[in-house]
Amino acid sequence: MRSLFRLLLLSAAPLLVAAPVQAQTKKPPNILIILCDDVGYGEFGFQGRKDVPTPHIDSIARNGVRFTQGYVSGPYCSPTRAGLLTGRYQTRYGHEFNGQGPKFGLPLTERTIADVLRRLGYTTCAVGKWHLGFEKQFHPTQRGFDEFYGTLANTPFFHPTKFIDTRLSPEVREVADPKFYTTEAYGARAVDWLERQRKGPWFLYLPFNAQHAPLQAPAKYLERFAGIQDEKRRTFAAMMSAMDDAVGLVLAKIRQLGQEEDTLIIFLSDNGGPTQQTSSHNGPLRGFKATTLEGGVRVPFCMQWKGKLPAGKVYEHPIIQLDVLPTCLAAAGGKVDPAWKLDGVNLLPYLTDAVKDRPHDALYWRFGEQWAVRKGDWKLVVSRIDGPQPRLFNLASDIGEAPDRPGTGARP
Repeated sequence: MRSLFRLLLLSAAPLLVAAPVQAQTKKPPNILIILCDDVGYGEFGFQGRKDVPTPHIDSIARNGVRFTQGYVSGPYCSPTRAGLLTGRYQTRYGHEFNGQGPKFGLPLTERTIADVLRRLGYTTCAVGKWHLGFEKQFHPTQRGFDEFYGTLANTPFFHPTKFIDTRLSPEVREVADPKFYTTEAYGARAVDWLERQRKGPWFLYLPFNAQHAPLQAPAKYLERFAGIQDEKRRTFAAMMSAMDDAVGLVLAKIRQLGQEEDTLIIFLSDNGGPTQQTSSHNGPLRGFKATTLEGGVRVPFCMQWKGKLPAGKVYEHPIIQLDVLPTCLAAAGGKVDPAWKLDGVNLLPYLTDAVKDRPHDALYWRFGEQWAVRKGDWKLVVSRIDGPQPRLFNLASDIGEAPDRPGTGARP
């Protein structure tokens, strides 16, 4: 089965490599990528959920484009981040899973979005959860980022471990301050960094560890949701509210600096929600984190660039987080080198209706023995939920990949 997937992936490469792009504006925009962790497809107000208000995050979708079929290339934390930063399927370079030990990390042969933007004159910073390697050669400041403030891997929200603030020291430590809460600290540090970047252009990568387990929140946020009886869901809601507040501070700072119309903002989750562990909702989708069903790989996804992208647009065609790098590069006035062999495409002409076709003819996933291929509206998938038998679904008529729907389970 792995050989089949490899053959399909390689055969599709010419279709997926980004075409040369043109600069979209004479002045390079600032770029902000906000990544949340383990938040299901059915959360957030812009996805239709009302029990946990997220007005600041919702504003990105309201002022820009909401993707109804936004995907990530893996159903797990580190692989998704690898694909996001490189614009390439992480299976191409062996980064299919999370890992441990000194050899784990995004291969040094891969260039990142920070690498290419820094060559175009951008100042770059990463604030939040890295999860792409623990040894120094894999740290963000070795992968194109001028500054890093955050943790190298999953961590508690209070007293985070594997923490680095490169403005103070490159050494890894544990945060002892009992008032330190990662979500709030990341928002504050992002604002502080933006204050120092008045000239631009800048690139800020802001990957929160919210909503990853363990579920932890300050009392002031828990009090906002005192009416939720289920303790797990109440804590989850409090964490969501804290993240929305942090995003709100960042967006307000950009406005205060007069940079809102000069900033491309992208928001997405790294994978589907692990419902049982955190209470996250994946909406109408079946499956969850660590599965190749829609609930594992279809995520909340929106993009804002005031004055350049239409406000309030709902984009229905499938896109994937691999598209972020070539899209940002095009916005910055750069061009994709075909030698990079990117799998993502520049979305800007599709979102402005300059191009009417789908950005992708096919999309691919592999996570161990689980895999999936989507071509058009059809998806062939092997998931650990349904077992080793490939199942075929038409997502246009069966978004939930119903296991008992007539016609499913047949080989194509």
